[in-house]
Amino acid sequence: MFIGRQQELMAIRDVLKKKSGSVLVYGKRKVGKTTLILQALKESSDKIVYYECLKASIQENIDGFISALVAARVIPVKMGFASFQDVFQYLNTLSETLNIVIDEYPYLKQFAKGETIDSVFQNIIDHRIGNIRLVLSGSHVGMMRDLLEEKNALYGRFSVVIRLGELNYREASSFYPEKSEYDKAAFFAVFGGSPFVNEQLDANMDLKENLVQTLLNPLSSVYSYAENILVSDLAGGMNAERIFSAIGNGKKKYGEIESKLGFSNNGLLSKQLKNLLAMDMIAKVYPINRGNDNKKVTYELTDNLMRFRYTYVYHNKGALRMLGAEAFYENYIAPTLTTFVAHRFEEIARTYFSLQVKEGKRKGILNIGTYYYDDPVRKTNGEFDVALQKQSSYELYEVKYLTSPLTEKAMREEELRVKAIQGMDIVRMGFVSISGFETRPSEFECIDGQALYE
Repeated sequence: MFIGRQQELMAIRDVLKKKSGSVLVYGKRKVGKTTLILQALKESSDKIVYYECLKASIQENIDGFISALVAARVIPVKMGFASFQDVFQYLNTLSETLNIVIDEYPYLKQFAKGETIDSVFQNIIDHRIGNIRLVLSGSHVGMMRDLLEEKNALYGRFSVVIRLGELNYREASSFYPEKSEYDKAAFFAVFGGSPFVNEQLDANMDLKENLVQTLLNPLSSVYSYAENILVSDLAGGMNAERIFSAIGNGKKKYGEIESKLGFSNNGLLSKQLKNLLAMDMIAKVYPINRGNDNKKVTYELTDNLMRFRYTYVYHNKGALRMLGAEAFYENYIAPTLTTFVAHRFEEIARTYFSLQVKEGKRKGILNIGTYYYDDPVRKTNGEFDVALQKQSSYELYEVKYLTSPLTEKAMREEELRVKAIQGMDIVRMGFVSISGFETRPSEFECIDGQALYE
């Protein structure tokens, strides 16, 4: 099943309309890069050569690429070439137009000296693809991003650059279209937007049944994906799992993470967080009205499935083995699962507003995020779930993941709480309720689950 990615498809297909061009596609593992590329290539009548690089020497990869050319009937038999430049120099003499995909490009970088391989492909793109549309793809986000830096030999060489992320909550719901909005939000909160993961789910089963069969089943491909694939080779060597576990269990500020891991104040954690940020494994989050206040910065895991694993499974794998999936779910997950989903539902709401802006349905929005406040009356502080920043004011939305419709009484109580806080430039209040509303007072914008998934 191919879902979403329409803008990315169009961008690649625009390159396919030309005789030659170069495309860079990157994103974490199992996010759908290869599927996207091959889907785009379906519209091309020219030959397709797909080669996935090996964790091996450059010469072994050249030989493997030659085998792929033979399999695609571009060349009749295996031929000896000493370099990639020589291969592409030969291909450039052919009369036919070719689509060539080189996947997991970072493996080549790992076995080349310094930035040699980048210089090789810079030369190829500049001089040896007159009849070739070349696509380079890779899963090591940090390494692929380096190709876009001005200091890199490949800087400015790509016609199109696509950083492929997960499907959003609305797109992911296409894998379980008959579920209620309440359940759709829960599925996304737990399993996230990886096409690979969602394809393993059974839409006829409920959330617990799917968890028992996948993320709580050591024999399942989803369990293996969460345990092994999400942590890249680089991340695995730098306390990444310990950092993920700390964040997944509520230690979200720098000092809290440092204390939890027992790091001394020597800058080591800062370096590791920087690497994980570069690889899109974590995100740095701050209230939009306190963007320059480092004390308000928190760190979040970017992948819902990873967040779930490090919240519930990572530290309790022994209990999972001893109890089995059913009992583990009832004892370790069920008591707090609704709270876990409710926090993720706040991000779904922020994504909803983001989609609204991108689709041109809301104008004048400068930023979307949370809003930090100090309440001098009650001597408390906190954050509102969703804030839309306008030129000199904000719209605030409270987000509710409840099994029943939100009452007007609850909305009025929230209104009074907001009005009691001094110094807030609020022009409008609203509510996002997955189960709808008992009534819809005209002064509030009321967004229900059906609107989220339209």
